[in-house]
Amino acid sequence: MSLDVAALRTQFPSLASGLAHFDGPGGTQTPAVVGEAIARTITGPLSNRGTLSLSERNADDAVTAFRSAFADLLGATPRGIVYGRSATQIAYDVSRMLAKTWQPGDEVVVTQLDHDSNVRPWIQAADAVGAVVRWLPLNAATAELDLSALDEIVNERTRLVAVTAASNLLGTKPPVARIAARAHEVGALVYVDGVHYAAHASVDTAALGADFFVCSPYKLYGPHCAALAADPALLETLQPDKLLPSTNEVPERFELGTLPYEIMAGATAAVDFIASLAPASPTSGADAGAAGARGPSGSSTDERPRRERLIAANEAIDEHELRLRGRIEEGLAGFGDRVTLHSVARERTSTLFFTFADRDPVDATRFLAERDIVAPAGSFYAHETFAALQRGLGLTAEAGVRVGLAPYNDDAEIDRLLAGLADFL
Repeated sequence: MSLDVAALRTQFPSLASGLAHFDGPGGTQTPAVVGEAIARTITGPLSNRGTLSLSERNADDAVTAFRSAFADLLGATPRGIVYGRSATQIAYDVSRMLAKTWQPGDEVVVTQLDHDSNVRPWIQAADAVGAVVRWLPLNAATAELDLSALDEIVNERTRLVAVTAASNLLGTKPPVARIAARAHEVGALVYVDGVHYAAHASVDTAALGADFFVCSPYKLYGPHCAALAADPALLETLQPDKLLPSTNEVPERFELGTLPYEIMAGATAAVDFIASLAPASPTSGADAGAAGARGPSGSSTDERPRRERLIAANEAIDEHELRLRGRIEEGLAGFGDRVTLHSVARERTSTLFFTFADRDPVDATRFLAERDIVAPAGSFYAHETFAALQRGLGLTAEAGVRVGLAPYNDDAEIDRLLAGLADFL
């Protein structure tokens, strides 16, 4: 059953502005239930975590609920969920911890498809200990990683492979499981940047072969923060720099200082919001509402486990977004050689990156913004990816337009986007 997009849109107060948001890859809009969860937590009785008072229990419940929600979202275990300020911060923290075990001559593998937050921390950590950095290159023409030399690049000297599950610039979804299998053959760890992927797919960390998987709730309707999923046994082997009186328990040993309980509550609400988008199961006995099966207060009446509802919701979201992506691709093709679409990988998300033959992408963004269409231009911190496109395709542009779809986008907004681009050209 498809999403009821018109009803879903009413849950996002920001959409009443009339803006058409195609900037989801940089951060989605936020439903009211997430803001309400943040406000309710921070204004309710709240203290540092404990069990004696209601305010202490509220704080502890916020942390426990966050771990449970992201365990369900990522196919992990609650004790393996680490809260972080951002995916960049988590990558720096993990890279510094792992680098303590590296020796000169050890190798670390990064890719030309990744956001710089999954490149630079590893390069800097390797440089600090004399380890060697090796690259999985991007084929600019196909927008896919070139894995022809995978077995040579990932070898017995490799200690870690850092790879994205989906490019934030191109949408490309590389074969992470294949790369991870090779890494594990030689005893290397695999760190997967799932920031873009988690917004467009059901995550199964085990199936991906990810030893570490990071995502950012603000890319999937939540507040600005991050979550790391890993096997608790693996986390037990890592020793962060921390204050002496702070706990050494996993995962708390990695979460420095007092946690932002209200932000964690908002992130949990975002996961529950996604689960609420699941079409009703034929056997659930519930009616499919605007965003799945919901009770009178907005809470779910679907008795399926949250993990199962999340998977069903992502299937419905994917169907909707890919249909809209097809409409945009068809519209861009109609502009002929004046527009070059670079998001052409066989497996990709509903994110499109394109440049113009004779126009500045930044001017396109300004032109669209005057029409209340948010479609930003840039290279979006995918420094190596954009540089590879420039080299491989001879691009002279210093940026491109990125159009990213979210479940609240509708056909009317696609019409506005294509009409705006036509007017611009």
